[in-house]
Amino acid sequence: MFQQNQMEMTREEYESKFNADDAVGWISIDQQLAKVYPQKEPRHYGPLCGLHYMAGGTDPIDGINVYDREDPVHYHLTTYGMSQLYYSPDQLGQDFSKWGFEFTFRIAPFEEDEGDPFWAMQVFNNLARYVYSSGRWFEENQFIPAKGPIRLNTDTEIVGFVTSLDPELGKIATPHGEVSFIQLIGVTEKELNDIMEHANTDYIANFIAQMKQSNPLLVTDLTRRS
Repeated sequence: MFQQNQMEMTREEYESKFNADDAVGWISIDQQLAKVYPQKEPRHYGPLCGLHYMAGGTDPIDGINVYDREDPVHYHLTTYGMSQLYYSPDQLGQDFSKWGFEFTFRIAPFEEDEGDPFWAMQVFNNLARYVYSSGRWFEENQFIPAKGPIRLNTDTEIVGFVTSLDPELGKIATPHGEVSFIQLIGVTEKELNDIMEHANTDYIANFIAQMKQSNPLLVTDLTRRS
C-alpha cells in the first residue's frame, strides 16, 4: 500500500488513499510484521479492560499480537498503542508517529503462565501509562527497574529491563512519522545494579551486544541466573 516514501505523502494523497475508518498506523505495523511473519497468524488480544483508550478505557495499549517462535522457542509480543494508529491527516509528515515507538517483548515459555504471558501484557500497559502521564517516551539503550520480579510473586532473578531495537522489526516510516519497535529485555538484579552504576547508553549498548552473541533475538528467560 505504501509504495512511495511515506514521509513525503501529501495531505491530498493521504485523504484520497485513506478515510476516517482506516487505521493507517495500524496498517503500517501490520505490513512490517508481515515481512517477519509472512504466513503466520498471531493470537491477538484487545484492551485488557475491554474498552479502547480513546473511548475511555484504562489500558493505553489497544492491541497486542503474540507469535509463536522456534529456535529458540519463545513468544514474541508486539503492541499497538504508542504510535498514531488511526486516521489523522493532521499528523501527516511528523518526524515521529505520536510517541514514536511500539513495545515488543520476547519471552521463553514459563510453566506457571500455562500459555500466553498475560502478565507481560500488563507490563506493557503499566509502562504505557507512565509514558502518557509523564510525557517521557522509551528509546533504545535505556534501563527500567521493576522494583521486584518483573513477573509478580515469582521466584526469578529478573528484576528489570533494558531496551533495544527489536532485532527483526527495527524501525519503520509511516504516514504519521517514524516508529521504532522497542524491545524489553529482562535483566537480573546484579546486571541492573551494574547498569545503574554506569548509567550511560554506551554501557547498555555494549551489554546488549554481548548478550546478542549467545542470544541474538534477546529472548527473556525468567529462569536465567546472573
